[in-house]
Amino acid sequence: QVQLVESGGGSVQAGGSLRLSCAASPFARHLAWFRQAPGKEREGVAAAAHDGTTIIQVSMKVRFTISRDNAKKTLYLQMNSLKPEDTALYYCAADLFIANPELYLTTEEYTYWGQGTQVTVSS
Repeated sequence: QVQLVESGGGSVQAGGSLRLSCAASPFARHLAWFRQAPGKEREGVAAAAHDGTTIIQVSMKVRFTISRDNAKKTLYLQMNSLKPEDTALYYCAADLFIANPELYLTTEEYTYWGQGTQVTVSS
């Protein structure tokens, strides 16, 4: 069982920045951020594997950065130049084993989920 607790969400104006944090216990091999906007499907944002591999959704690659601090057992998502369309509930997800890196941003690959932290970007 992996417990995930997200923090760092909030309300910002367009162009602003936020850093989301996810405390994981125990720390999992595969961690990722997903988001879900009202009326839309949950989508993968970024993932960070235990071996240092990171993947960011292509459309967010320029503005978002994912990192993990293994000592602090925390996953981060740095979001810059935020846009109103980034408004969503952001979830941290974890799994112990994902064989195919191409699936690191696939919702169904993750077993454990946090409660989510809300990000609201106003224009």
